[in-house]
Amino acid sequence: MRRDHKDAYQAWLWGEVLLLGLLGAALALFVVYPSLRDTYALPELRLVLDTAVALAAAIVAVLAGVRFTVEGRRLDFLLCGGFFLAAVSTFAFAVAPLLGGGTLGRTEAWAGIAGRLLATALIAAAPFARGRIAGRQRALRWSIIALVGLELAVWLFVRSLSGALPELRGAADQPLLLIFTLALQAFLSLVALVGFGFRFRTYGDDLYRWLGLAATLTLFAELHYVFTPAVSSASVSQGDFLRLTSYGVLMAGVWRAIRFAEFGRAVAEERARVARDIHDGLAQYLFTISTHASMLDAGTAPEKSIRQIKLAATAAQQEARFAILALSSASGTAPFDAALRRYVDILTADGVLEVELEVDPGLALAPDEQIEVFRIVQEGLANVRKHANARRAEVVIGQRRSERFVIIRDDGVGFNGDMDPAGQGLKNLRQRAASIGGIFSLRSAPGQGTALVVTLRA
Repeated sequence: MRRDHKDAYQAWLWGEVLLLGLLGAALALFVVYPSLRDTYALPELRLVLDTAVALAAAIVAVLAGVRFTVEGRRLDFLLCGGFFLAAVSTFAFAVAPLLGGGTLGRTEAWAGIAGRLLATALIAAAPFARGRIAGRQRALRWSIIALVGLELAVWLFVRSLSGALPELRGAADQPLLLIFTLALQAFLSLVALVGFGFRFRTYGDDLYRWLGLAATLTLFAELHYVFTPAVSSASVSQGDFLRLTSYGVLMAGVWRAIRFAEFGRAVAEERARVARDIHDGLAQYLFTISTHASMLDAGTAPEKSIRQIKLAATAAQQEARFAILALSSASGTAPFDAALRRYVDILTADGVLEVELEVDPGLALAPDEQIEVFRIVQEGLANVRKHANARRAEVVIGQRRSERFVIIRDDGVGFNGDMDPAGQGLKNLRQRAASIGGIFSLRSAPGQGTALVVTLRA
């Protein structure tokens, strides 16, 4: 285990110990003092809580499904299925029957409990799943159809047994079957907590930290349900709020995981681009050096060869610096503004172009946005240096109300955008701006320089 992963795991572990201690102490008071087990007759609040849980479960299922379509992991596949099943069960058997002033019948109540048990089983199995699934879109589509069919089958089965199932309407004591089911759900939540803890210890993925925290909250929510008298759909208890909190934690964790996945994709694309640049630039200069060195060795045109070797070596050195800087910014190891300033220092070292850089210190950019903005500035200044015949350029990166912007101005020769076709450099800049939802605009006129603007919504 790497040192940083070990430290993160130990911090999470101690946090879990503290959380388990606090929730365990609260549960002990809940068990010792029966007066704390009171429920509250708030039918509107109960409907709001169930609706919020169904919506949160659906959002987590969508986010897990998006991550599965990107990476194809069985873990995400099971998480998507489990939370989809939880969302469908909660909406179909806890929310829909109450719409329009209806009541929750015995069949719907037990079908909802069975559906949540199956959903918890899928989630508990997720951390122990290994490998990836081929045909991701097709697998996801068929799994959704199968889960809807499974939910319908559960409802039909419970309906056929409804006469033998106990009522769940405000009884002083829990039916034994309900206690067993809730205890089994609590056990599955404990299994999920252990599984996600082990995965976090092994892989150090931030998502497993959040899933383990959510599993902890779900575990104590189920334990609260075990000791709460069976109530109707018009009442709420402490366990309901713990369950809703666990889904909030889940949404935060899965959203962070998707953002990290997007950042990883952007890093991979950036490294591939740097590799192409090294091949097209640095490798060509080294080939030139090798060619002229061979000519020197053969005694052919020594003066011309020495001059070409010097020029190629200088260009190769600059290309190598650019490549190193781009790789450090792509890996996320260099701070955004520091990487930009280092690039400007390298670009202006030979005195050909003077660049003034201004970055708003309060500007917030996501990791993938930082990479694309860095590349926009890099390619924009490279175009100024190569084509604009400019002596001075200005780069401003800041925020105005709800918009963030990147402006690159130069005092070069300019061009007529209506007459002159856009080169590949401008096309690349437009594509980079579009990849992060930005709006690209360009103002230029012959003899009046060029101003490039990329606008991002905050």
